[in-house]
Amino acid sequence: MVSDLQRMEIFECIAAVARPIHDFGDEFMSDEATAAVGLGAGFSPGRGFYCRGRFGVLGEVSVPVVQAVQGFLGPDLITAGWSAGRAVMPAEDAAARYAQAVREWGRANIPADVDVEHFNRLAQQLIDAADADALPLFAGWRAQPCPVDDPIGGAMQRIHVLREHRGACHLAAVRLSGLSAREAMVVNLGVEQATHYGWQEPRPAAASLIPRWRRAEQCTNELQAPLYTALGDRQRTEFARLVDALTASPTP
Repeated sequence: MVSDLQRMEIFECIAAVARPIHDFGDEFMSDEATAAVGLGAGFSPGRGFYCRGRFGVLGEVSVPVVQAVQGFLGPDLITAGWSAGRAVMPAEDAAARYAQAVREWGRANIPADVDVEHFNRLAQQLIDAADADALPLFAGWRAQPCPVDDPIGGAMQRIHVLREHRGACHLAAVRLSGLSAREAMVVNLGVEQATHYGWQEPRPAAASLIPRWRRAEQCTNELQAPLYTALGDRQRTEFARLVDALTASPTP
């Protein structure tokens, strides 16, 4: 049984690592260096490499399946990106190339003085302990091979896997809270950014939706909490410190 004190410490750890993990993954996804990897692999400019690579762990599925699993990106963006990428390479190969890009970006951007070996041990404990039921995108990325001889790249891949876990939990929490994915994007990011992420003519969020989004955030933390029981109190403190150091501003 988890004590009230342990529960508080778990939620403190979740709060400390959620934003850095999310934002560091965003840095990778939006970096021109990542786009260049896709171009070099034969993908055209646009979202083909992103869609085919990130969601390729699902296998050769239809566009509606990809849309249902990822949720937060507009359907037109997914349709265009997934369809464009299909002609370049099979989904499994695209996912492997995307994982390679994740690791390459990590080697270029993770600070050299971070104890990635210790981070990898703690992060892998979390990843191994996760219940992947109803989280297929996370399950796909957890199954993606991670080379043992590339600790820095492996650290970035584990950041990506943990990011997919929270993202999948958040999608479930959003729907449980009575929000659509489109509404959640507008509440969280605003109309302009929701448009950037593929939603066509999103409307400003009604004030009544904001409490629902806050409930979704809390529910996301609740869904992630069992993960962090895999670490002891001291390990959670160390993990939060390592995430902060690992996700420091990328090097120029």
